[in-house]
Amino acid sequence: MVGGEQHRTLTHVDEEGTAHMVDVGEKPITRRVARVGARVWMAQRTMQLLVDQALPKGDVLSVARLAGIMAAKKTFELIPLCHPLPLDYVDVTFRVLQDEAVVEIECEARTSGRTGVEMEAITGAAMAAITIYDMCKAVDRGIVIGDVLLLEKRGGRHDYRRADDKVRKASDEEQLS
Repeated sequence: MVGGEQHRTLTHVDEEGTAHMVDVGEKPITRRVARVGARVWMAQRTMQLLVDQALPKGDVLSVARLAGIMAAKKTFELIPLCHPLPLDYVDVTFRVLQDEAVVEIECEARTSGRTGVEMEAITGAAMAAITIYDMCKAVDRGIVIGDVLLLEKRGGRHDYRRADDKVRKASDEEQLS
């Protein structure tokens, strides 16, 4: 599946509209991969401080990377109906677009399991963005977090790849982390 095709039913809601955890016990164990992107916009002055590693709280991207990885591992504790997954791999990478004063974030998560790993990747990318905000807010309260979106998922019944891959893989470009 490519683009914005949507499922016709919600899996976490029964006929009466009651939320419940989906039983995945009969599904086969497969290799699952998800990539999620996010963006953080900031003032040009803040971007320069980030690049120079001169912000009061220290190395923003290293801390944000660790926060994203930690958050992905705790996703099932944060989202009520999310299954706990044994994660095989989580990484958070950054692409700093200095002229645009934007940090592009990508979180990739992998598991071998019965359900997808998208929520873990979304949580990781979002927490990395929130951490960038936290570490920069002393000098810039106008920071904007956005474009948190699923770029790709593989390994379940339906593969997905965003047709307009807005957030490029950070490792394809020069990284600061």
